[in-house]
Amino acid sequence: MSSLSIVGISGSLRSGSFNTSLLRYVSTILPENVQYTELSIADIPLYNADIQAEGYPEAVAAFRDGIAAADGILIVSPEYNYTIPGSLKNAIDWASRPPAPSFSGKPVGLLSASTGIFGGVRGQAQLRYIMFAVNAIVMNRPEIYVASAAQKFDADGILTDQTTKDLLAKYVDSFMDWVNRIGRK
Repeated sequence: MSSLSIVGISGSLRSGSFNTSLLRYVSTILPENVQYTELSIADIPLYNADIQAEGYPEAVAAFRDGIAAADGILIVSPEYNYTIPGSLKNAIDWASRPPAPSFSGKPVGLLSASTGIFGGVRGQAQLRYIMFAVNAIVMNRPEIYVASAAQKFDADGILTDQTTKDLLAKYVDSFMDWVNRIGRK
């Protein structure tokens, strides 16, 4: 089987983020034929068409290029005020600009973690809507919402909850099938 390129994006900038920890756990259970890269949104400036007209900043170019080269994309995001963090929306806005919108036609998997009981379901719904707008092809099922995340990760950000690990293994299998069906060129 040929190699697949999967990129992961965490919507959180916090150093102890449950969402970043979730993404990093998922990256460890990807199949052996996957080349995984985590893309950072930390250094992406606020979108400004005047800046774009002068050329993409280095962090933006690296982000766009990483998405464009990927066979599939995993986005893990917290929920802030019923939606996604502004930093993630900003990065998506940069990636969606012409002449080559990076997300267009790409298979995308969405996951979220939250200390609350809903696991980020409202933020993930908003992210699905945004992905529709940028012409990404989101995997609808299965869905992953890690609720009460503080009880499922240890102090070092290591996922300890076996039920969540089992669900993530099934999710990764489904996502890889999705990428093979949608993302292979």
